[in-house]
Parts: sequence; C-alpha cells; structure tokens
Amino acid sequence: MKRRINAIWKGDGSDGNGILNVQSGAFKDMPYSFKTRFENDNGTLGTNPEELIAAAIAGCFNMKLSFVLNEAKYSPEELNTDAVLTFEDGKILSVELNLKGKVSNISEDKFNELANDAKDNCPVSGVLNCDIILNASLH
Repeated sequence: MKRRINAIWKGDGSDGNGILNVQSGAFKDMPYSFKTRFENDNGTLGTNPEELIAAAIAGCFNMKLSFVLNEAKYSPEELNTDAVLTFEDGKILSVELNLKGKVSNISEDKFNELANDAKDNCPVSGVLNCDIILNASLH
C-alpha cells in the first residue's frame, strides 16, 4: 500500500504559508503556516505536522488495539484515545495516549497488558523517535 499527500509551501519560513492535500480527500487545501504551527493554540486557523502525527498515532493505535483484543478473544465496543504530542525546541519529545476503552468481560490488568502491546507494535509508533506514554482505563 502507498499513500500520497501533496504539500505546497510558498514564501519564507515565518511569513510563508502552505496547503496540504491528501489522496483520500479527507482534507483538501488544508492551510498550514508558522502561525498555525506555533501561534494558534486553539487550532482554528489550520493544521500542523505535529497535529497530523498525533492523529496518525491515535488512529493507528486504536485499530491495532482492536486487532490485539480480537486475537485475545475480546471484542471492543469503543476505544476512545486522546493523543497529546509535546513539541519543544524543534523536537517531538513525547506522545501521550489517553485511552478509555469499553470492552466486556476483561480485567483492567489484561486490558492494560493488551493496550501496551498495541502501543509497542502499532506501525506509526514504530517510526516515531520519542517517548510514547500510555494511560489506559476501562469505562
């Protein structure tokens, strides 16, 4: 499988801006700039690479955990993960995954064991050079 994204940037680093387009059409002409990356905490002006990485790991982790649970004979009703990426001094330091799972007939310990397996083996976490922290709980 190959996935394509097109990124266009115009101008200087701090004054320029760009757009991102993805093959799936999930977003088209999504704006990004220095301002959307470093000065727009509420995220209303556009996206940034770190936000996209956080989305990628949260989505990948949930899907991987679903498969790990299925292999262990559990069927998740819902896996809800918030990803908080920490970016400082030009480097991604960590991604914190805050998972709330709804899975019948599983103990908290088993759920945590399987969630850690998924975190350690999800394809996206395998390419990240940062700490990945998991906080998992059942609800």
